[in-house]
Amino acid sequence: MKITVSINLGGYSFNIDEDAYAELKRYLRNLELHFAGEESSSEILSDIETRMAEIFRARLTSFKQVINIDDVQQAISVMGTPEDISDNGGKTTREKFSTPGYHRMYRDPDNRIIGGVCAGMGAYWDIEPLIIRIIFIALVLAGGIGALIYLILYIVLPEARSTAQKIEMKGDPVNIHNIKDAVKKEFDTVRKNMKL
Repeated sequence: MKITVSINLGGYSFNIDEDAYAELKRYLRNLELHFAGEESSSEILSDIETRMAEIFRARLTSFKQVINIDDVQQAISVMGTPEDISDNGGKTTREKFSTPGYHRMYRDPDNRIIGGVCAGMGAYWDIEPLIIRIIFIALVLAGGIGALIYLILYIVLPEARSTAQKIEMKGDPVNIHNIKDAVKKEFDTVRKNMKL
């Protein structure tokens, strides 16, 4: 018999074993201490918690309703630890040897002109969105099929709202290093725009 604890992580409620809770609490505390000097530390930690909640939700089934120590350790291995971050060109030790992250197509709200379809496709295929925009314009001028395709893609493709989704859109692994970089970049963009 084990004691379970109810927690709220990334806006989701989870039942978690007591030993798994202790491990998760230790991990999140280490992250908090690691990012304490960052201006955007609260946003970074919030995005990390949201990503961990996504990992935990994927591990739950109708037969398994409690997060255990194996689930926490698996989430930590996906996310990485503060000790993994080193000064080797901004890459974590894990990233040098890992495969690319989960790659999914989204609409890109940050670089959109109309709906973000072309920007999202550009991020997915790692090409300049301008090329895709030119193709769509050519298809519109050649008979209007481009507008129909764009409308269908606008309806079908979800918008990348979370930091994890924006990282997935580019095919990078969603770990603490990439979340930190994405939040810092967004934070710097907002700061730059406020100065203008």
